Amino acid sequence: MTATPNPRAANGHRRRTVRARVLATEKVCALCGEPVDKSLKTPHPLSPEVDEIIPVSRGGSPIERRNCQLAHRICNQRKGNGNRRTQPLPAPDPFVTSREW
Repeated sequence: MTATPNPRAANGHRRRTVRARVLATEKVCALCGEPVDKSLKTPHPLSPEVDEIIPVSRGGSPIERRNCQLAHRICNQRKGNGNRRTQPLPAPDPFVTSREW
């Protein structure tokens, strides 16, 4: 039994180019409408991710710019392989930080 290759890794250069373009041109999460802090790193729940509008598991392309949008990590995880029209998303939980110990 052979594993199915990950389509996101099939054309790495093109995927990285699309990802860079999404991160450079978009500022708001397409799923919740809140601003995305691009300085946050994975695995922070509000870190930026590139979401496929039509999920790869449902035939969407991970390298077509028109199928990619900016999203918070948590919003993208909540969406799963559904789509926004059939699965409305709640707003992400606020992540409060303080320098007071």
